[in-house]
Amino acid sequence: MTAPASRVTPSVTVIIPTHNRPEQVRQAIEAARGQHYRGAVRVLVVYDRADPEEALRRDGDRPVTVVSNSRSPGLAGARNTGILAADTELVAFCDDDDYWEATKLERQVAALQQEPEAPLASSSIIVEYEGRSSPRYAGTDRVTHAMLVRSRMSMLHSSTLLFRRDRLLGDLGLIDEDVPGSQNEDWDILLRAASLHPVVHVDQPLVHVRWGRASYFSRRWDTKIDSSLWMLERHPDVAANPQAAARLLGQVAFAHACSGDRRDAWQYAGQVLRRDPRQWRWLVASLVALWPPSGEHVLGALHRLGRGV
Repeated sequence: MTAPASRVTPSVTVIIPTHNRPEQVRQAIEAARGQHYRGAVRVLVVYDRADPEEALRRDGDRPVTVVSNSRSPGLAGARNTGILAADTELVAFCDDDDYWEATKLERQVAALQQEPEAPLASSSIIVEYEGRSSPRYAGTDRVTHAMLVRSRMSMLHSSTLLFRRDRLLGDLGLIDEDVPGSQNEDWDILLRAASLHPVVHVDQPLVHVRWGRASYFSRRWDTKIDSSLWMLERHPDVAANPQAAARLLGQVAFAHACSGDRRDAWQYAGQVLRRDPRQWRWLVASLVALWPPSGEHVLGALHRLGRGV
């Protein structure tokens, strides 16, 4: 007996939040519409704190719809606006400055269908920074909750995530709009999802992730601090893990250092050292605190390797 078409090729809505990136969002849209996937694909562009560009609308095959964020300002609210507006079996996230390989949906849907209980699938990425491309692999096809507690696993980027929509509306829940500045909202949803079932991962770089100074979040040190502390409070298992807590506190120390807040930078660096002396961020933050502009050089060096702080 042949399986119903919806089971073979479930419909997908691609949710693209955007904020004043007219050229890059067009590339994200075209990459989503150009998927080799045989199922129905719809693109929903959610304008956050900006007027929608009606010229992006498309009818017919693989339509493009343009809406305004009707919930909390920021990525979390924009993503939820898209989830609630969608009427497809699956929803996928793509940031407006990223774009997909043509086989992204095809490979992820196939992997997700092998795990009926999994709420989502991810993939590896290619980080693009100053003309250099750095692939980031997870080294596994299943990502557990314990793995995500120990490490953020940045290759599980928000632009790779493909969800079963009914799980977002059910036991998994929507993106948490209380996350300060909508930072770390992707790690939060990954942790929640992995506590229900391991994340299905396609360990191939199917998403191009652009890093650079143009990123809206790249230098928001205040929200980096607040969101890291929020994660420690929201996820006690992360706070209880010395390595995980040290990494987050190291990011807080680095953000304070780049902000010129030397006292707090050294205070948090001390907390890192006590939890995990091998965590290199305490040393980097301590040195950057002596000369805050050096933080830009540190970020640039790491980004060229496809890494972050």
